[in-house]
Amino acid sequence: MSETRARRGGGRAARQAARLHAVVESVPFLTRTLTPVEVLSEEGLSLLEENADTILERVGIEFRDAPDALALLRDAGAEIDGERVRFPRGLCRRLVQATAPREFTQVARNPARSVVFGGQNTIFAPAYGSPFVHDLDGGRRYGTIEDFRNFVQLAYASPWLHHSGGTVCEPVDLPVNKRHYDMVEAHVRLSDKPFMGSVTHPQRARDTVEMARIVFGSDFLERNTVIFSLINANSPLVWDSTMLGAARAYVEANQAVMMTPFILAGAMSPATVAGTCSQTLAESLAGMAYCQLVRPGAPVVLGSFASSMSMQSGAPTFGTPEPALVLYVMAALARRLGVPFRSGGALTGSKIPDAQAAYESANTMQPTLLAGANFVLHAAGWLEGGLTMGYEKFVLDADQLGMWHAFCKGVDLSENGQALDAFLTNEPGTHFLGHPHTLANFETAFYRSPVADNSSFEQWELEGSNDAAQRANTLWKKALAEYEQPALDDAVSEELAEWITRQKASFPDSNV
Repeated sequence: MSETRARRGGGRAARQAARLHAVVESVPFLTRTLTPVEVLSEEGLSLLEENADTILERVGIEFRDAPDALALLRDAGAEIDGERVRFPRGLCRRLVQATAPREFTQVARNPARSVVFGGQNTIFAPAYGSPFVHDLDGGRRYGTIEDFRNFVQLAYASPWLHHSGGTVCEPVDLPVNKRHYDMVEAHVRLSDKPFMGSVTHPQRARDTVEMARIVFGSDFLERNTVIFSLINANSPLVWDSTMLGAARAYVEANQAVMMTPFILAGAMSPATVAGTCSQTLAESLAGMAYCQLVRPGAPVVLGSFASSMSMQSGAPTFGTPEPALVLYVMAALARRLGVPFRSGGALTGSKIPDAQAAYESANTMQPTLLAGANFVLHAAGWLEGGLTMGYEKFVLDADQLGMWHAFCKGVDLSENGQALDAFLTNEPGTHFLGHPHTLANFETAFYRSPVADNSSFEQWELEGSNDAAQRANTLWKKALAEYEQPALDDAVSEELAEWITRQKASFPDSNV
């Protein structure tokens, strides 16, 4: 009897999976129909812009170990005092608004997967930079190149992630000075979605550009953006030579960068929302202005990553109200400046994919979408304040991204959406379950989660009493087992492999 019931349950699951597969529609990026939520008036936003200009004018930004940057900024009218750069009021804004594009396209290896930054568009990318990975089978451990490739494949397989991301986890089994070759190669070979480049050293950024030239062609690269990269300020009020050098390498090649202050409010900025916003705007403006001096018209994104912190332990905290307010404000400031905006993600301080991870991630993703973020790094997989990339967390987050796709479509006011014919052809007191309108729409009317269990208690118990993380464990393994690598031109593949081999052989391994 139990075997028969088990087989029946398995058939039910298979039929459900088939239906889910049939209605999932992959899109290259999400286009929002909703008006962004504003939390400050025009007067309040203008005040923060004035405060940012005051910081730039009276305090200034340090450009460390960057004589070329100092020379460019001096020629543009900035006051240079050692490595401190003070900007005349409004200079950074004028430089950015004069040449930085409001929107730009990052061309993917598969052109159908190209993404458009700016406007009403939102692009989801996996989490970034974690040295550890976590799954239910092995627990927490250092990431490897195998893990890296697994996450690239999972991002490629998900219809809800538009971007392959960058350092989805650190492959610590490879030398620090050479692992960027393997990471960029994995993005190119295992996915045909857009990807991010290396920024840990200016030469590694230049290597990424060279690899992109092999894949896309030199002339195409000169005319188009095919690489997007994360450039972090060394807050408070410092841009260092590593980040500036990487930014310059990309911008000179017409490739896109997001100039992003990474701020733990209370430590790296004042412990207030308004102070953190003014500092974020000042730092990002200075970085974007520098990029426009290097190459006018190069695509730039205003980035913001701000979290609160525990004043008891000093640890970052996520999903709290204050960073959400920063996110809303910075999105509005980016729109006023006229550049795309990056922030948000499925952020949590939890060590495992539990209830804390769920509510903190939800509390960050909601303002991310409602504020109108254009690029969302850390949209899937983030655990432990970014120290860990989680396999199950990745699947659970991707499911939430699918729900956001459905939400951001807004309300359907078509003839079918209004459903007047259904009312006019259905008697009062008669349910709509068997009505032709319901039968025509039931497959696509509501988002269907592949992870959530909405069956009866008895059915759930019969099928193993699995929680969400256990179900996600099954799903990521299934996705990897069914993964099919996208085609890559044979000549390009061979040239790329030979170039990487030569580069790796040209200098010794190092862990710096």
